[in-house]
Amino acid sequence: MFGYYLDLAMRSLRRNKALTALMVLAIALGIGACMTTLTVLHVLSGDPLPGKSAQLYYPQLDPQDMDGYQPDQDPPVQVTWTDGMNLLRAGRADRQALMTGGAVPLQPAQSSIDPFFEDARYTTADFFPMFEVPIRYGRAWTAADDEAHARVAVISRKLNDKLFQGRDSTGQTLRMNDVAFRIVGVLDTWRMTPHFYDLNNGSYAEDEGVYLPLTTAYELKLGRNGSTDCWGKGSDPDHMDTAPCVWLQFWVQLDTPAKAAAYKQFLVHYSQEQKALGRFQRPPNVRLPDVMGWLDYNKVVPGDVRLQAWLALGFLLVCLVNTVGLMLAKFLRRSPELGVRRALGASRREVFMQLLVESGVIGLTGGVAGLLLSLVGLWLVRKQPSDYAVLAHLDLSMLLATFLLAVGASLLAGLLPAWRACQVTPALQLKSN
Repeated sequence: MFGYYLDLAMRSLRRNKALTALMVLAIALGIGACMTTLTVLHVLSGDPLPGKSAQLYYPQLDPQDMDGYQPDQDPPVQVTWTDGMNLLRAGRADRQALMTGGAVPLQPAQSSIDPFFEDARYTTADFFPMFEVPIRYGRAWTAADDEAHARVAVISRKLNDKLFQGRDSTGQTLRMNDVAFRIVGVLDTWRMTPHFYDLNNGSYAEDEGVYLPLTTAYELKLGRNGSTDCWGKGSDPDHMDTAPCVWLQFWVQLDTPAKAAAYKQFLVHYSQEQKALGRFQRPPNVRLPDVMGWLDYNKVVPGDVRLQAWLALGFLLVCLVNTVGLMLAKFLRRSPELGVRRALGASRREVFMQLLVESGVIGLTGGVAGLLLSLVGLWLVRKQPSDYAVLAHLDLSMLLATFLLAVGASLLAGLLPAWRACQVTPALQLKSN
């Protein structure tokens, strides 16, 4: 029966091509605008580590003095060197990583490549397994390398392609800031979206090209990127390990909710201990958000993207209202035909299903056209000078959502016209004919 309804729908749509084109265009414009903005929102608000983000937490402490203290104030979003090292050495988490961003001057051995600066990540050994960083060649460094302040480095695939034409470069020497480092690993293609583990340098910035042990980077006074918040006497750039400043990010992996609860209690006890020692002055004030909670807290998704999504949904609603009017006009013009079908024995349900199939065909056609428009829209988004612009691509889930939304919207738009057309009285239509 569906095949018969489909045949009737195709004949009806070909009978009035101009009206059909208007309905398809209305659906296509609404779907194209809506899916462009929803795809961008989907990319920017997605889970950066599906299946694991709920196990990663960002500890927050409040080591500040009493100047400007407010009881309900949020603790700093970073940690001091002292607290970071204390928590790292306590080893209370399944995995833990202390880090900061930086920039290093690279001095390639190849004379054909001029020296250049590369973004760097100064971190500890657990960074790679904790964030599931894929390694193409070699390995990451070890905790022993952290303790030994080893001159080792892991580089990105992009940098490896630039310096070594994509070959296995493990064991090669890389000079940075006039210091020789041994490459122990090369990453595979990898980009964390959003760049949640350090939001100071851009929520959707590209991942770093060089990864170095934090202790090594600090010992060599390598250039650092990111924010620094100090209190009291302020910071001493040469002694940031003792300065009253928060400038490091600290992440932990806690595999169960019970471990997370225990770790939060450990942070409270640690704060109380530091207050007793005179380092902390404020009452214990700790937070332990997971990845998605941390992204929500920092409002990572740009507000204009959310606004554009709501505006696009409103535009889709306007398009649907116009489509309802066009369908209503089209179906009511076919009252004589539908009256004859009813007189020949077709039930209201059968006529209703026939008209809904016709609405579905319009929606499917509009969905194809809307998909093309959304691809054009995403191409235009990628031309914008934003960190997230390059990420605007339609994935399989959004492709499926495009067609489901198109067909669903057209069926919804066709409900009223189809129901109204089913109310045709066969006797009146036959008499008028």
